[in-house]
Amino acid sequence: MNSTVPSQTRKPPTQAIGAKIFHWCNIISLFIMLTSGLQIYNANPVFGGRAGLHIPPIFTLGGWLAGGRHWHFAAMWLFSLNLLWYGIYILITRRWRHRFVGANDFKALQKTQNSKRLIYAWHRIAYTAIIPILLLALFTGIGMYKPAQFPWIVDLFGNWQALRIVHFASVPLVILFAVIHSRLGQKAGGTQLTESMF
Repeated sequence: MNSTVPSQTRKPPTQAIGAKIFHWCNIISLFIMLTSGLQIYNANPVFGGRAGLHIPPIFTLGGWLAGGRHWHFAAMWLFSLNLLWYGIYILITRRWRHRFVGANDFKALQKTQNSKRLIYAWHRIAYTAIIPILLLALFTGIGMYKPAQFPWIVDLFGNWQALRIVHFASVPLVILFAVIHSRLGQKAGGTQLTESMF
């Protein structure tokens, strides 16, 4: 007589509505900022001046310099307010205790053999590392947007070109974070975890 034990089905992961809204706003605003930023770049490439590398129009948004700027700064406000809102949200809900790196995470990298624990440690390190990068991107962006009002930001980086290079360099770092964040999420909870955010 064969007895079958019903297999325990694992409950699919769920996400708080606040986290979903935050991720959606980030994806939309970052996409707009990236494509409109490439339109701005085409007007005067950071590397090589007017004769520098130009991005094909299919990857840009805005149609021309002013159009790109309008889209870029509109998305910047959405992105900035979203970050501010999420900062308040994780403070109120005390989620910050589980989101950012601590001493135990560095100990785990050195000692633990638990793959899940390592994934969580790397995730917290990535979460923490992206904060100064995002602040730098916003800070340099403000300096480029309003140089007359904030000349000290330009002076802080030496000159306008150096400011543009630092701002431009923040873009691949943010994209790299998005890729690492997505991969670590999949390793921690599979595709179900990623899908639960949407």
